[in-house]
Amino acid sequence: MNEAITATEGMDATGIVKIVVLSIYALIIIVVGLFGMRRTKTFADYFLGGGKVGAIMTAFTYGTAYFSAVLFIGFAGKIGWGFGLSGLWITLGNALIGTLLVWWLIGTRIRRVSAEWGISTMGEFFEKRYNSKILKFFGAVTIFIFFIPYSAAVFKGLSYLFTENFGIPFEWAVILIGLFTAVYLVLGGYKSMTLIDLIFGIIMVAGVITLLIFTSRAGGGLAQITSDLREIDPKLVAPVGPPGWWPLLSLFLLTSIAPFAMPQLVQKFYAIKDEKAIRTGMIASTIFALLIGGVAYFTGATTRIFITPETAPDVFAGGGLNVDMLMPKILNTVVPDSLSILMLLLIMSASMSTLAALVLISSSSVAKDLYAGFFRPGISDRALTTLTRVMAGFFVMLSVVLAIMNPSTIVSILGISWGAIGSVFLGPFIWGLFWKKANEFGAVSSAVLGLATCLTLYFTGTPSPQAGTIGMGVSLVINPLFSLILPNAGRRAPKEIWERHHRDHKSGEKE
Repeated sequence: MNEAITATEGMDATGIVKIVVLSIYALIIIVVGLFGMRRTKTFADYFLGGGKVGAIMTAFTYGTAYFSAVLFIGFAGKIGWGFGLSGLWITLGNALIGTLLVWWLIGTRIRRVSAEWGISTMGEFFEKRYNSKILKFFGAVTIFIFFIPYSAAVFKGLSYLFTENFGIPFEWAVILIGLFTAVYLVLGGYKSMTLIDLIFGIIMVAGVITLLIFTSRAGGGLAQITSDLREIDPKLVAPVGPPGWWPLLSLFLLTSIAPFAMPQLVQKFYAIKDEKAIRTGMIASTIFALLIGGVAYFTGATTRIFITPETAPDVFAGGGLNVDMLMPKILNTVVPDSLSILMLLLIMSASMSTLAALVLISSSSVAKDLYAGFFRPGISDRALTTLTRVMAGFFVMLSVVLAIMNPSTIVSILGISWGAIGSVFLGPFIWGLFWKKANEFGAVSSAVLGLATCLTLYFTGTPSPQAGTIGMGVSLVINPLFSLILPNAGRRAPKEIWERHHRDHKSGEKE
């Protein structure tokens, strides 16, 4: 009896505040979902927020979709442990290439294409630009297949933190997070997602600033942290960490170049309200990326200092190293118990925003690109919206099941998912936006050969970041090459559509 009272008192001291805060958090999610549902009347409302989303909301929804629990749990821990401070190169790439350059080079162009061609999905872009239903079908199927393991990786990362904080069994943590995500997304769609992403983004900023302060304090300051890492291995503070330049470069390119054609990020530009908002959002999202990515990879590098077999034996159980447990351990090590709830909210916010973006894109690829595009072209707007909601719930369920199966490490899952998606979409999308001679034959070939290269390398033993990087390179090279070699072998957008788009874009640049 006394033991039960003691356990309850322990719960009072360490857990009740977390439970209360999480309950409020869950309530906010439900309220936002209901709010979004009341304002969602059409498919355009559900999928694009009516195309009237402002700069700051778009900046936050882009950044929170880009950086998820996979960054904080799997990537930051493994890369920080292996590469040390050189992992910060990835932050620069994500901020300056994956964010600033993406917004600057393709943001305005995507928005204009969306308005001129009446498109809202990547599949519709391929159909209009290349006059190709084959590529539309292939793209939609690719999204559905490879976004499931990506989402599972996010579920898995967040569940580790729930298990570490509350002792909740891994499987129940995954199911709980899946329910949270499904509620506000199935109800409100993009309207709910952008509103909640603004809240999530503010929480993430507060969380990483807190994490940076306490990590630096626990390590004795930057100079001491650098000295300690140098003592462990001088290469941990070198420009290129111990694994070498190619593994680092492949991670840099995979996570920084793929955003040019990642459907869940490209969608943000379909939905933004005007071109002025793109210019404002570009600056805000770049600052967000520098802050979030910089703190995550810096903290990941300090795992070498704080995590040892003596301080965290479960991380080294069986003589190995569970890299997915590094960051949950360090969050509990350097941040005081009184602020640990903020760390939990940080990871939850990063995770749920990314999950929502993935689920929304996947459900629309099945509902609009596949079902409405091939099987029932005359489907009503209301039926399409309902079907997309149903598919969103179904996609969450599949991702939860895969996460419970607990496959591989988070970095491997994310690497092959990003690599596969990038290998399929990068060549067709980028050349389709900027080069009028790209044709259907070149685009389809680049998608198929890019994916085949990525998967072949991966399943024959090449690490997923390298396989994905090479696959994306193949995709980018094949489209223009095959389009030039066989210029009459494939279809393009009708000449008048492309010329109007090209002319309007040029006039916009002069303004």
